[in-house]
Amino acid sequence: MTAVRNLGILAHVDAGKTTVTERMLFLAGEIHKRGEVHDGTTVTDFDPQERERGITISAAAVACEWNGHRLTVIDTPGHVDFSDEVERSLRVLDGAVAVFDAVAGVEPQSESVWRRADRYGVPRIAFVNKMDRAGADFDAAVASIRARLHPAALAVHLPIGAEAGFAGVVDLVRMRALVWESGTVTVSPIPAELEQIARERRRLMEEAVAERHSAALEEFYARPGLSDVTLAAALRELTLSGEIVTVLCGAAYRDIGVETLLDAVVEYLPSPLDRPPVRFEWLCGEPSEPVLTPDPSDPLVALVFKVQGTGSGRRTFVRIYAGTLRKGESVLDVGAGRTERIARIVRVQADRHTEVEQAVAGDIVALIGPKSARAGATLCAPDAPVLLEPPVAAEPVVSVAVEARTSADTERLAVALARLVEEDPSLVVRTDPESGQTLLSGLGELHLEVAVEKIRRDRGIAVSVGRPQVAYRETVLRGVSGLRYRHVKQSGGPGQFAEVVLDVEPLDAAMDFEFGSTVVGGRVPPEYVRAVAAGCRDALAAGPLAGHPVIGVRVTLVDGATHPVDSSERAFRMAGRLALRDALRACEIGVLEPTAEVTVTAPEEDLGAVLGDLAARRARIADSLPRGTEVIVTAIAPLAEMFGYATRLRSRTHGRGTFTARPLGYERAPAR
Repeated sequence: MTAVRNLGILAHVDAGKTTVTERMLFLAGEIHKRGEVHDGTTVTDFDPQERERGITISAAAVACEWNGHRLTVIDTPGHVDFSDEVERSLRVLDGAVAVFDAVAGVEPQSESVWRRADRYGVPRIAFVNKMDRAGADFDAAVASIRARLHPAALAVHLPIGAEAGFAGVVDLVRMRALVWESGTVTVSPIPAELEQIARERRRLMEEAVAERHSAALEEFYARPGLSDVTLAAALRELTLSGEIVTVLCGAAYRDIGVETLLDAVVEYLPSPLDRPPVRFEWLCGEPSEPVLTPDPSDPLVALVFKVQGTGSGRRTFVRIYAGTLRKGESVLDVGAGRTERIARIVRVQADRHTEVEQAVAGDIVALIGPKSARAGATLCAPDAPVLLEPPVAAEPVVSVAVEARTSADTERLAVALARLVEEDPSLVVRTDPESGQTLLSGLGELHLEVAVEKIRRDRGIAVSVGRPQVAYRETVLRGVSGLRYRHVKQSGGPGQFAEVVLDVEPLDAAMDFEFGSTVVGGRVPPEYVRAVAAGCRDALAAGPLAGHPVIGVRVTLVDGATHPVDSSERAFRMAGRLALRDALRACEIGVLEPTAEVTVTAPEEDLGAVLGDLAARRARIADSLPRGTEVIVTAIAPLAEMFGYATRLRSRTHGRGTFTARPLGYERAPAR
């Protein structure tokens, strides 16, 4: 298991993730011809929409062998609309390679995925790609990583040549030059003109490592300096702990630097044995410490992180955390409460697969057989039921109305939408209570556009789509205190009685809901307090102004009363729901709208037109940074105002402007 690496490729859109993955597979001998994104011939972007649009839409798993190690690589999407795919992949990965554009450095989505990796404690190495582009600057890219992502980003490479003349790197760990010509690497001494700067940078790297690693510190003062072996070992330990990020560089499209990246994956990123034990919840007693270690002899525990519908059936992708899974065995789907038989186990190579007889702890494989398991489900041995923490699905911010163009397709559309939601938990389907329309909600315009196109192509259903609408929220601006509500119901037999007194006050809108209790003297038993909290959550589903969900509210149960016979958890849940509804009607309520951080790159001469258009969209300019003949403008804008912005920006900048947007949260909407 020490020779296993499960890693993801993370980056902003167009940083070159898919090209890096393609070159890794080629060098490892898994493919015999390099595919290109612009030709639609890459292994991981196999979906027709991915090839047409030139972007990664769905995370794709591939595997290869390098220096005696088995690498499972997940190529993740770079577009913000598909960030939920990244989130679910990070949940099951042991390490990651963050790819950056040598010209742009840290971009908005690369920062977003980096923070997600921080949340799951995933060790990373960085690869500065596209070093052969005009304007490429390795030092500036490393500086942006230090400034925006990680203060201890240590460059282990020194570029040889610049822009179109970029030919290779100086390996500062082993103090040698690596030069590529026609895809073949040659190892040679460091060029004389770079020897002095290479020694200076090696010394700075040694000092940075010695500051953070006790064994390296002892050797640093004893020699002085560090041996290559000690430096490499210390870099690995510090990478695994997250104290540093090693930074490499290359140009994947020209086959420069990918071998060194593969070597770094093996040398610095963790195996399943290097990761901290995974915590879980026992569902039947607690016979031992509730942590998992990757032991193949333990009872099976696996997490479903992706479900994919294919022409040959349903694939359920899992990461096995403990135990051994064998073909033909039955497993318990904890969430669905049912036992499923595993018909086949396959190792997936994008859209191809190889069948295996078994998979062990540390493996990422796809299963054929489970019918009900969804992303986030725990599969385990039936006689040892446990529950793993699932990845959190992103909350949709944009909705469109969808309907079949013919009544004959209405039922087929409902089935197709259910399948979409099963495969992508960040999509939500609901019925508008006022209009009766079916609403499909997602993370952005492109997300919904891809989903609708999938229905049209895969299911052959003609679909009409309404205009996009954003997901508004309501919040408490001024609360109320001491609202008393008594729930009494008699209908023959046992009745219902519950009395609660609530305080309601505003909460930071970044937080959804907070519930507390100050009840003393046992006036409301703990089990009834939990029921009140559940009832309050029920009441937040629809606010008093326009029926939008309510966020940013703190509710405190300050008093209550019970009946010796008629009180129950059901009665107190109902009392909590109805009491909070009444309280919200008495509060001052405001409407919140979703906002996005918009980063626009445009020619300098078009800056005035870009700023004027953003101002008309109620955007607040946060920053403006010149970069060569271009200007990068960062603004905070209401998401509702950004529909159709791509077309408008192209017309304002004569086709030369581009932008990215990532959701930020909610802000107070202006009065209508």
